[in-house]
Amino acid sequence: MKKVYAYIDGLTTTPAVIDWAAWSARRLGVPLELLHVLERDPDAAAVSDFSGAIGLGAQEELLSQLSELDAQRGRLSQQAGRQMLDRAQERARSAGVEQVAALMRQGELVDTVLEMEPDARLVVLGEHHRPGKTGMLHLDHHVERVVRAAKCPVLVATKEDFAEPAHFAIADDGSTTAIKMVAAVARSPMLAGLPCSVVRCGTDDGEARRSLDEAQQVLQAAGFEVNVAMLRGDAHEAIPDWLASQGTSLLVMGAYGHSRIRHLVVGSTTTTLLRVSPCGLLPVSMTPC
Repeated sequence: MKKVYAYIDGLTTTPAVIDWAAWSARRLGVPLELLHVLERDPDAAAVSDFSGAIGLGAQEELLSQLSELDAQRGRLSQQAGRQMLDRAQERARSAGVEQVAALMRQGELVDTVLEMEPDARLVVLGEHHRPGKTGMLHLDHHVERVVRAAKCPVLVATKEDFAEPAHFAIADDGSTTAIKMVAAVARSPMLAGLPCSVVRCGTDDGEARRSLDEAQQVLQAAGFEVNVAMLRGDAHEAIPDWLASQGTSLLVMGAYGHSRIRHLVVGSTTTTLLRVSPCGLLPVSMTPC
């Protein structure tokens, strides 16, 4: 049986990641596995990296002490990780998930996600914003790399608090990716029974209305209660404002639909919404949850 995998790191969005994962596992009727990945800290290089320089006249006792300090740091990280996973399991069980497992791995987060992906129904992880020199909040590189690399759906907790969705929104732009995403949502049990709004930004013309109507028809045929909304302005500004005004706690959108070259030249709406959305995000390609 496939699972919901939740990647927790002990930072501010960890409780929300656990709650989103527990909610998703219950909706999908699958087990939940909590993972903590111990990545090598580039700012805390191993003693062996300096042994050549330190060895110039340094006493062996000093090198031994530094080596032990490095090993102690590793042991403390593992101990803290195990305690965090134990508390996370308790939180998930208290949220009503019966089948909860925990696993700690060493390596890179993206590599671990891809290794586990064959058994993944859904991946859940948290976003951590990094302030830039201009005051802009930059997207966590882990999140973007996972969303780009994973073929299964990835749910991103963008805020510290979890609110169980009473309804959800779908961002539509008429692209092939958006069409596949709507079809995937229609087939998925994860969001079944929840009211849905399909929103689109840009020019309110015949093409836009046809796209909204087609999405509405597909979802209604699958049993969803659907409203549509045509918004003015750029998607990365209009959609977050609309979501906040509606109290929506989950936005479903197409995963990266542009080529890497286009992303480098003109940016990506997906990346921007991951950075500024006031609610959880579920980027979907063609694979349903």
